[in-house]
Amino acid sequence: MSLDDPVVITCSISGAIANREQCPAIPYTPEEYAAEARRIVDEGGVMIHIHARKPDGTPSYEVEDFKAISEAIRGEVGNAVIVNFSTGTIGVPVAKRIEYLRACRPEVAALNMGSMNYAKYSKSKKQFVFKMVFANPFEEIVELLEAMNELGIKPEHECFDIGHVGSLAPLIDMGVLKTPLHVDCVMGVVGGIPPTARNLAAMVENIPANRPGERAPHWGVIGISRDQWMLVGAALTLGGSIRVGLEDNLYLPSGEMAKSNGELIAKARQMTEDMGRRPATVAQARAALNVPAREG
Repeated sequence: MSLDDPVVITCSISGAIANREQCPAIPYTPEEYAAEARRIVDEGGVMIHIHARKPDGTPSYEVEDFKAISEAIRGEVGNAVIVNFSTGTIGVPVAKRIEYLRACRPEVAALNMGSMNYAKYSKSKKQFVFKMVFANPFEEIVELLEAMNELGIKPEHECFDIGHVGSLAPLIDMGVLKTPLHVDCVMGVVGGIPPTARNLAAMVENIPANRPGERAPHWGVIGISRDQWMLVGAALTLGGSIRVGLEDNLYLPSGEMAKSNGELIAKARQMTEDMGRRPATVAQARAALNVPAREG
């Protein structure tokens, strides 16, 4: 990728951890997801990353909730966005995750590339706000990849450390991972790689090179919490794409809480343009990610 490539601006619309007590703008119902999708598209977002919730806000891994949310989004914005489903979770069997992929057929699905400690630390309290082990063993990664290959779903490789980037090469050699790749560097989680511009550059440098004559790998950054906007700037400078949204960070660079995902996308688009880069259209995003156009 180069600075001449258009920037794919993705929105992580809700996540599964934060709730309305922390941010009133987080969508719960399909109708609220659809309204947020309209704001996202209007401000320049071209891919929406979805964690499903029940209408009361409870995280869900049920087919009916993913289906209702994705259909509501499509009903509002049509083919103006690429729909991307999360498969990352703790304690939910792989078979259940494959079930909602099979039933809904998103164009892209996130795939976590390794196990790790996953935590948030409070300096003021001198303790972890939460901590868990996020298990993503190779057998589960391969099972999810095989399902995505069968269903024609493009994997988005979420890498929380350089070792996760290094896990891509053997999967390519096995033949289970098809190139060109779509890789996102996730930074800012305690237990993962520290969020610095130099570390982002190191992660990108370790992405397996494309084969002769093949499209170069596409990569972006997912910055978590207060370091997000610095990492957005770093990715734009290095030639990458970017993700923002209420899953990752609730605040604008000013420190003001966002009133919608649209506000976060608008700031990301402004930063893209201020850096001399071009926000991708949805057609350009499909081309960059090697995702076919939807029919109908």
